[in-house]
Amino acid sequence: MARLIQKLAGFQVKALLPKRLFGRSLIIVIAPIVLMQAVIAYIFFERHWDRVNRRLARAVASEISLLVETWQTLPAGVQFDTVADRAARTINLELAFLSDDKLPAEGLKTPFSVPAATLERELALRIAQPFWFDAITYEDYVDIRVQLPEGVLRVLAPRSRITSETAHIFILWMIGSSLVLLAIATIFLRNQVRPIAALAEAAEGFGKGRQFPNFKPAGAEEVRRASSAFIEMRDRIQRQIQQRTAMLAGVSHDLRTPITRMKLQLAMLPDSEEKEDFAADLTEMERMLEGYLAFARGQQAESVTNVDIAQLLDEIKTEALRHGAKIDISVTDGLHLQVRRVALKRCIVNLVENACSFGRNVRIRAERRDALVEVTVEDDGPGLAEADYDAAFRPFHRLDESRNQDRPGVGLGLAIARDVARSHGGDIVLSRSAALGGLRARLWLPV
Repeated sequence: MARLIQKLAGFQVKALLPKRLFGRSLIIVIAPIVLMQAVIAYIFFERHWDRVNRRLARAVASEISLLVETWQTLPAGVQFDTVADRAARTINLELAFLSDDKLPAEGLKTPFSVPAATLERELALRIAQPFWFDAITYEDYVDIRVQLPEGVLRVLAPRSRITSETAHIFILWMIGSSLVLLAIATIFLRNQVRPIAALAEAAEGFGKGRQFPNFKPAGAEEVRRASSAFIEMRDRIQRQIQQRTAMLAGVSHDLRTPITRMKLQLAMLPDSEEKEDFAADLTEMERMLEGYLAFARGQQAESVTNVDIAQLLDEIKTEALRHGAKIDISVTDGLHLQVRRVALKRCIVNLVENACSFGRNVRIRAERRDALVEVTVEDDGPGLAEADYDAAFRPFHRLDESRNQDRPGVGLGLAIARDVARSHGGDIVLSRSAALGGLRARLWLPV
């Protein structure tokens, strides 16, 4: 049970944390500042400000207690004005005597504050007579009244004698210094996070098949090293792809020459059953070479452009209809992607040709799902067993037993399609079509 509570608490804390590095870095800066200011404020209010207020309130209460005793023991012939004048000059308290008066019937006029509570406590400890005070009506004074047999002794005490005004200055100083420190830290952190964000954007763009030629290492030494390592990795991958593309294209072109010679020699032979079998083998070899070349062309460099998906699918439908296919297309309006147009078209064409090869009716849907664009191609063919979904993407791998026999192609269509999708940061997933009952290929690409 305790472990479960710890896991839930940890999950809640993680859910509250910012997702971005800049926000988490700010928390690392802000949390110690807030903790430090809280400790300082506690020490200040508990050890200094509260102690000063108690001493000030104790002093005023003691002086009022002395004034009450002085008034009660005042010798005959001594005027009250003389006592009031001396109190104003020596202890900065203004006195007035309200003869035959009573304390206000209403309760104490005190704000909800520590100094007012401290003053009330100190007056209760040092004055035996009933008292009342008003700490709200006057801005600069506190009106304190003590009930005496002859009337009410009224004392106007300056607020500066009851509470310390340095608390407000100290609070403003803490808030101001924290804001200045936070502003400096924000500017510094933003400059430090910017190169990391640029590196993340370049890496994400490279995964989607986009190029960032202006990306250069910047920032701290560790970030520069990571950026340089990314650039080197990107260049190695591009060189490897170029070498593989050149090798595949070279091998395919080199094999055309002996195949062409064999076709010429075959044409000079008399008609026979062996000649037909040999011709069929040569035709199959040519299809394999075309598959190699198509795979090689899919790896060639192509610039990224803004592609209108509806227009692209309309072109694919027009070309498919020329071959007698029956295709239904539905596209969300305003659907655009930053992709390599020729490569994406080859990817979708391969999916459509695969669907047309094994089904009579083909349905294509394109729509936006959050940060993805999803293109689905469905057919009403025999479909595939779920265990064969992954195997269908293997190059030169044909699943004739589960689909059909004697179909054209060499088993590169789906492999090329998935290769193009992944080069754009997406993928292709196969499943059974709930609408048509055949195979459903779902191509998704990030926006």
